[in-house]
Amino acid sequence: MISFFRRLFSSKIGIVLSALFVATIAVAFAMADMSAMSGGTVGGADTLVEIEDESITATEISEQVNRQLSRAREQQPELDLPTFLRGGAFEEILNQLTAMKALTAFGRDQGFGVSKRMIDGEIASIPAFRGVAGGFDQATFLRMLQAEGITEQQLRDDIAASLIQRQLLLPVAAAAKVPEGMARQYASLLLEQRRGSVGLVPSQAFLGGAAPTDAEVAAFYRENEERYVVPERRVIRYAAFGPEQVAAAATPTDADIQAYYAANQASYGPKETRTLSQVVLPDQAAARAFAAKLQAGTPFAEAAQQAGFGASDIAVGQQSQQDFANLASAAVAEAAFAAAEGATTAPVQSDFGWHIVRVDDIQSTPARPLAEVRDEIARQLGAEKTENAIADMVVRIEDALAEGSSFEEVARANGLTIAETPPLTATGIQYDNPAFRAPEIEPLLKTAFELSPEDDPLVETLVPARRFAIVAVKQVVPAAAPPLAQIADQVRQDLVAKRASDRAQAIAKSIVARIGGGTSVRDAFAQAGVSLPAPQSVDARRLDIAQANQEVPPPLAMLFSMAKGRAKLLPAPNGEGWFVVHLEETIPGNAAEAPGLIEATRTQFTRILGDEYAAQFGRAVEASLDIERNPDAIAQAKRALLGPGAQ
Repeated sequence: MISFFRRLFSSKIGIVLSALFVATIAVAFAMADMSAMSGGTVGGADTLVEIEDESITATEISEQVNRQLSRAREQQPELDLPTFLRGGAFEEILNQLTAMKALTAFGRDQGFGVSKRMIDGEIASIPAFRGVAGGFDQATFLRMLQAEGITEQQLRDDIAASLIQRQLLLPVAAAAKVPEGMARQYASLLLEQRRGSVGLVPSQAFLGGAAPTDAEVAAFYRENEERYVVPERRVIRYAAFGPEQVAAAATPTDADIQAYYAANQASYGPKETRTLSQVVLPDQAAARAFAAKLQAGTPFAEAAQQAGFGASDIAVGQQSQQDFANLASAAVAEAAFAAAEGATTAPVQSDFGWHIVRVDDIQSTPARPLAEVRDEIARQLGAEKTENAIADMVVRIEDALAEGSSFEEVARANGLTIAETPPLTATGIQYDNPAFRAPEIEPLLKTAFELSPEDDPLVETLVPARRFAIVAVKQVVPAAAPPLAQIADQVRQDLVAKRASDRAQAIAKSIVARIGGGTSVRDAFAQAGVSLPAPQSVDARRLDIAQANQEVPPPLAMLFSMAKGRAKLLPAPNGEGWFVVHLEETIPGNAAEAPGLIEATRTQFTRILGDEYAAQFGRAVEASLDIERNPDAIAQAKRALLGPGAQ
């Protein structure tokens, strides 16, 4: 519903600074995101913007750009850095950083501070820093920082800045109040009902006519070259390795098997389990009294019941001696496993009290001879030795690459075969051969599109703990449109489709004009001079659109942005034709019929208004500070990210 209200506003809210400080903390805290910095990093620390005692450097903007690019690629895997930047990402990120640092500088000027205890509390709350017990773990904390290449002080500085921003913005956003009368008006708007019709003028009905000439096709290609641009592609070199490379080292010897058998007699030796019942009494006197009852002939279960124990209280179930020792104590378990079947132990003390245990049943399993389990042990040892040998090989290869050995040298030294892909997109598609598939390289694509041909090769995982590959980028083919000769047939088809769409648009415009002149919708379609599908009636409320779990069809959304009696034109997706949307009747809503909707609307608007207050406050802060931008350094930083030859 909130997204619907946002669309009602004619002015943009812009960057919501109250969300920015949350995003800043999220960036600092989501450790996985910190590893997303890749490629295109600007060297040096030239200052782009100065805000009081805060500054933004080329290195900082580079890291932020690459971090945001990595996020964007989760939705658009083929998005490359130049396209990302030319879409305005560089300027947007620079403005965001400036806004946040301005808030930090302003807060410090006003005396806002952050204690070490506050920062410690934020760090302790970060899930990535929790150990196996669920609490903050110092070793995990340091290991994560090292893995992500940041220092503890850098993290603390980021958190301190974010906490200052929070102190400034939370009170501002919390001051937002929405009058009930305003909420009632918008709640009534949500209940507004509209009736009309939607008709389609399909392009398919106008595909006839003279075939385009070669000159017309060439002209259409020149005018629409961008639509034929093929995403950036890369030629990837890789050398896979796994169990086959370590087979000799991973084969267990007879000595290995015998040693394993001897060390694991708990699994292969004779076993005895016992089904036990027990009572645990608070003191020795009570235990002696219970034992006396048993000696007098009272059944164990009956005596336990007289002592206040139910059946579920005394049942221990089937236990090995070690399991029972863990449950009670070693002394109690020793006594229970020394007693005969049907017998009851004397009272034995543990930390829990005094135990009296009855042996209900004894189950014995003979030892399994080595000959019987040799193959089982060999398989298990082989799997362990294979995994260890592969891990050693990964370390050996990574060390060799780090010491300067080339891709070819490392592959040759380890007996690996080097494979090379054709130019592939970030999703693994070969442009001139869509049927191409290479499932093995799919795990390598993300890394390959973060490397450049100048970067050192890396070792990446193909199958966890079993199969890896050395990966490098041989060539980067920039995003570009192929020559017309290669795609002439496609361009010709697109031109034919464009002409059909233009003819459909002309007919649709004539229908709109007739409706505007007073002709009914059905008559206007019937008088179009070509056979068209009949228009369909539409009846909906704004609330139905606001609560829709899927994207609202554009014709339905348009119906709620029109004046009564009007007809409008709307292109159908994928060039399929043109919609004619007509609004026949508007029925006002009455929020009195849905009182709960008023409060829900008020809550939603309070959040929106809080965001707007925070944004306005942030802009006022920026206006009050002395902010100096270095246009030359900013332009240079963007050029460096774009790479050589960028305009």
